[in-house]
Amino acid sequence: VERHEVLRTRLVADADGIPYQIIDPPKSFDLQFADLSDRPSPHRAVQDLIATDAAIPFDLAMGPLLRGTLIRLADDLHILALCMHHVISDEWSAKIFHGEFLSLYEAFRAGKPSPLSPLPVQYADFAQWQRSWLTGEILEEQLGYWRRQLAQPSVLDLPTDRARPPVRDTAGAALDFRISPEAAEGLRALSRRTGATMFMTLLAAYTVLLGRYSRQDDVLVGTPVANRNQAETEDLIGFFVNTLVLRADLSGDPAFTDLLQQVRATALDAYGHQDLPFEQLVDELGIDRDRSRTPLFQTLFNYLTTEPSNDLLGEQGLDIQAESLTIKFDLVLTMSSTADGELMGSIQYSTALFDRSTVERLVGHLQTLVECVAADPGRPLSALPLLTDAE
Repeated sequence: VERHEVLRTRLVADADGIPYQIIDPPKSFDLQFADLSDRPSPHRAVQDLIATDAAIPFDLAMGPLLRGTLIRLADDLHILALCMHHVISDEWSAKIFHGEFLSLYEAFRAGKPSPLSPLPVQYADFAQWQRSWLTGEILEEQLGYWRRQLAQPSVLDLPTDRARPPVRDTAGAALDFRISPEAAEGLRALSRRTGATMFMTLLAAYTVLLGRYSRQDDVLVGTPVANRNQAETEDLIGFFVNTLVLRADLSGDPAFTDLLQQVRATALDAYGHQDLPFEQLVDELGIDRDRSRTPLFQTLFNYLTTEPSNDLLGEQGLDIQAESLTIKFDLVLTMSSTADGELMGSIQYSTALFDRSTVERLVGHLQTLVECVAADPGRPLSALPLLTDAE
């Protein structure tokens, strides 16, 4: 907390309601303690405790925006549970936090000073730099690209089990699934042959599925990007992640390989124009707001690579799940590759719109689709099957 100013930053509104940063001086961290060692099922109790803590809101003006609890399960087994607001952190930051914490902890145990080099800049420096840099010709160039790319965007109209409520509901659920090893290897081989990444290949397949479900040729999908394209930001904790909107044209029934090249080119262009914050883009485009839908896109896609875990608790099956899932979009598909090559997926869905059985069927269609893409990517999109063997 002393090292990273953003971990002791609060957001306070001025007289006009505009928030600004206040960075508090370093002080001792208020670490809570919970002894669960006498519970009949300590691991179940810690799941409940962490899920409950994660549901407690933060006060952005009062802070702190990071809280922690040390949980005792046995004399030789403890869990340090940390919860922080997304406004001060992102997924990249979590990895930085984990790595630096382990380094500091091992040094402290050995009675040694911090092994970490001083940070050359802080998150507030980046925020100030971004605001001053993203002006004039640079801003106009970024805006010009997105105005052309997102002109007259289509609204993804997926068939739903219930009518869309006038105000979007955030209640959601998730469904996990796997892709067969043969299909996973075929997708990797296709990516290598075409100069694409697995992200691009899987996004292209997901776009085909969305186009088939909606009967639309114009499909827009959102995706998060790390947005750390300066060396100085690589080791900073903070909220850097931005959202890009990737648009695909399915008209003319192209072969999947042709669509993949289109998706590849679109993604690379978008990466080159990733500096414009999404919320600023929405304002600049003058998108008509509809409280029943999110602006510009209604589904998010992400692809992750996971590392092998030697976590004792993970081996014992400690799986923290919140009692209820908050979802920001109609559908969120996350695909991930493990170190041993397994390809897994998780789809979050709005329970106000979809039944679980509908999403299970959608997952079956996606699995069928990617298996065919892996085996015969030269087929036109209309010839790619969706139905499972049972269907």
